[in-house]
Amino acid sequence: MSVISAHPTHASTYLVRAAVTAPSLMNTQPWRFVADGDTEIELHADARRGLPLADPHGRELVLGCGAALFNMRLAMLHLNFRPVVHTLPDPQDPAHLATVRWGAYTRPTAEEQRLYGALGRRHTAHGPFLPEPLPSGLVEEMREHTRREGAELHVIDGTAERRMLAELVRAGEEARRADARLAAEQAGWTWRLARPRNAGVPADVSVLHPDSTALAGRDYAGLTGMFPTPPRRWPARTGLVTLLASDRDDPLTWLRSGQALQRMLLHAAGYGVMAAFHTQPLEVPRLRTRIRQTLTAGQFPQMILRFGHPPCVRALPRRALAEVFG
Repeated sequence: MSVISAHPTHASTYLVRAAVTAPSLMNTQPWRFVADGDTEIELHADARRGLPLADPHGRELVLGCGAALFNMRLAMLHLNFRPVVHTLPDPQDPAHLATVRWGAYTRPTAEEQRLYGALGRRHTAHGPFLPEPLPSGLVEEMREHTRREGAELHVIDGTAERRMLAELVRAGEEARRADARLAAEQAGWTWRLARPRNAGVPADVSVLHPDSTALAGRDYAGLTGMFPTPPRRWPARTGLVTLLASDRDDPLTWLRSGQALQRMLLHAAGYGVMAAFHTQPLEVPRLRTRIRQTLTAGQFPQMILRFGHPPCVRALPRRALAEVFG
């Protein structure tokens, strides 16, 4: 790897401000950036912010970095330059996920501008959605956006398939709740309002019981210990249940899938539609294998999402730019 300066320019700072709005598992924000003046910017995975128990191979870490990479591409297009992206450029350094160089002058398309405009509107949802239906045609548009980045969106709309996926999500979440080490790892990225952080998830990210929808959520607040059964369930407000999948399952594919994920999320956010994440069974090898065999036609499942109109959204904190450079 070449020796480059860690001092960001105004242009590279602009790109990174866009990049860090990406979602990541438990809001760990597992990325760092190195700028080479006005020439290029490197994206690296930050293993120090990984989850070695929940995500031992770094798959979800790389997915989050892929989402950040897509945001960088959008920001560069917004500045009227074509992004030139080299993925996994250094075989000796697998943490070096991509180098983005400033390409030729270009004019962003109206679609690219709309996606860029949704950067500040996209937030992760938690709990039940409003009963309002999704806009007509949105599902097919999201499918097309994921395909452009090399992934596939599977809609789980059959009763039997939804029940099966709900059972697998439940099994994955119960395994997490029963494992003291996994519970401790999650607690390490959970914080209370009295002690806010610039990463991780606030315990009160949702005031509702995590089992209030058909797909079990992560229990950040420890509500299931006090109330094993939710006071109320809204299965009809679970929203559109989907699986993001890919034909391969390696770091390059994870990086592409993360870009597909973010492209789809931003398109949906432009309509006020947000996503809730349910990756618990994908963190248990036998459950992930079963999902692949039964719900994605042999493709590798990378993300489980619900889409809908949330009753409210909450922006999670982001680390200062000084912390993610270098």
